[in-house]
Amino acid sequence: MKKRFTEEQIVAILREGEVGQKNRRATCREHGISSPTYYVWKRKFGSMSEPDVKRLRELEKENARLKRLLAERELAIDVMKEFLEKK
Repeated sequence: MKKRFTEEQIVAILREGEVGQKNRRATCREHGISSPTYYVWKRKFGSMSEPDVKRLRELEKENARLKRLLAERELAIDVMKEFLEKK
């Protein structure tokens, strides 16, 4: 699935809809998104500001890196256990 909007853009679109310059329908039409998409974004990013979104992205990257490290460590432990059982 290709993302058309970055998290920062999504937050900006949500803020635009909340400010009240335009109603939600006009905001959705202007950016080419559907109402359900708007509400999914609002549920996920509604209470966030742009720095929060950047921090979330950093935390997700760090979490992925730590998961990879854990998987590699578990694999190394399994290999050592197998090697020790053969001796």
